[in-house]
Amino acid sequence: MRPVKLLLYITAIASAGLLLGGCLKVGPDYEPPQVKTPQNWRIPNAPHLVPGEADIRTWWEVFQDPLLVSLVNRAAASNLDLKSAVAKVREARARLGVARGGLLPSAEAKGNATRQRGSENTFTPAGFTYDTYDGSLGGSWEIDLFGRIRRSVEAAQADYQASQEDRVGVMVSLYAEMASNYIQVRTIQARLAAAEKNIFSQKEVLQLTKVRFKNGLATGLDVSQAEQVLASSEAEVPLLRYSLNQAANAVALLLARPPGAVEAELAEPRPIPSPPARVALGLPADLLRQRPDVRSAERQLAAATARIGEATADLYPSFSLVGAIGLASKETGNFFSAGSRYYSFGPGFTWNLFAGGSIRAQIKVQDALTEQALLAYELSVLTALNEVDNAILGFFQQGNRVQALQRSVTAAERTLELSLKLYKEGLKDFQSVLDAQRSLFDADNQLAEAKGQLASNLVTLYKAMGGGWQAGRQPPEPEDIYETAPQRTAQAPAARLVGGTP
Repeated sequence: MRPVKLLLYITAIASAGLLLGGCLKVGPDYEPPQVKTPQNWRIPNAPHLVPGEADIRTWWEVFQDPLLVSLVNRAAASNLDLKSAVAKVREARARLGVARGGLLPSAEAKGNATRQRGSENTFTPAGFTYDTYDGSLGGSWEIDLFGRIRRSVEAAQADYQASQEDRVGVMVSLYAEMASNYIQVRTIQARLAAAEKNIFSQKEVLQLTKVRFKNGLATGLDVSQAEQVLASSEAEVPLLRYSLNQAANAVALLLARPPGAVEAELAEPRPIPSPPARVALGLPADLLRQRPDVRSAERQLAAATARIGEATADLYPSFSLVGAIGLASKETGNFFSAGSRYYSFGPGFTWNLFAGGSIRAQIKVQDALTEQALLAYELSVLTALNEVDNAILGFFQQGNRVQALQRSVTAAERTLELSLKLYKEGLKDFQSVLDAQRSLFDADNQLAEAKGQLASNLVTLYKAMGGGWQAGRQPPEPEDIYETAPQRTAQAPAARLVGGTP
């Protein structure tokens, strides 16, 4: 067969293979599972919790704390966990490029120059020596007739998208952790301020007791008890300062800074971040687009589904076009002459007719992995609903606790004031003053802790809703040069329903 006819023959085979391959892909096509979510959240009867659309993209701004906003923005630029997640996105994108490379022909150039000598103990002339010069350009092209390569591209594309969602998940956790640590710093500072206020008051009472003791109006027991209460309060300060140092170092770690790097920034006490007057909660269905862990689980399910088709394709023959053209000669002088030319072209196929059942077993493996991915997706949805429901109730009940503790502090301050007055008038013993001091110290400390916990609970609520999922830019999508990216709305087998309306 002449070279021209051979090339036409090969071209016809390739064209037919590409046309068939463009419409034939074995294995199931993917469609996202249809999930059922409650229509609305179980919102307590609280005027500050409303069902309107929640703007959670930059939720930390609701606290109206410029330093907190600055810390979050800086963490997004320097945090090491986030940088690692970005590197994983680049890895997944590169793997997608590897998978797409299989859709194109491969070519390679070879060349060698060898000198050979025949053995005296074989049929070749003894001591016969000759040179060989060879240069060639060869290539091969697998015709993806049954969609094995395209399924691998679908899987790699879904893996890449899942890595993007994982990166956003790290970002969501980072923002929440930064806000929580910052709130912890301000909470400890408030507790320190309350402790110092009570210590100052206790010192005044101790001084008063000493004066009364000198004048015979108080006993030595009163003085000792006042000293004991003061010392007990002062003993709390070192622990609080240690906790403050830990919280500041946690902030520095999130910024990829050494211990003590942000101590000066946080040294000046500021109020505990206060929640806004109204918090919009959105709808449960919003979680499917806002929670990066749910979105990642859905993409992992898509990847697992595509790998079923990739494994199924091994049941069918694999067709390819191979060829080579080159020059070969025993002498360099005529290496480029017409007589040195050689070529080979032609189609070929391989078909694994018997593999001991390993191919079908591999398909079952992928089926089982896909079922696991579906169950993981269902669990991620239910977990997200559960976390938001708990966070809503936690924020609501903590608000009630703060209000009760505020009333407790007011009452404790009034009790101490009256106890001192009655003690000075000789109508009450000193024990009532000591009890009032202890109660006020505990109430002040609990109120500061409760205010910090209220702000932290709001952070938990925003995190549960996927807060921050749109903040920051996503890595750019790869250009679909060779293959259209699999769409999330493609035809797919029936998927199970998840959850229900409580």
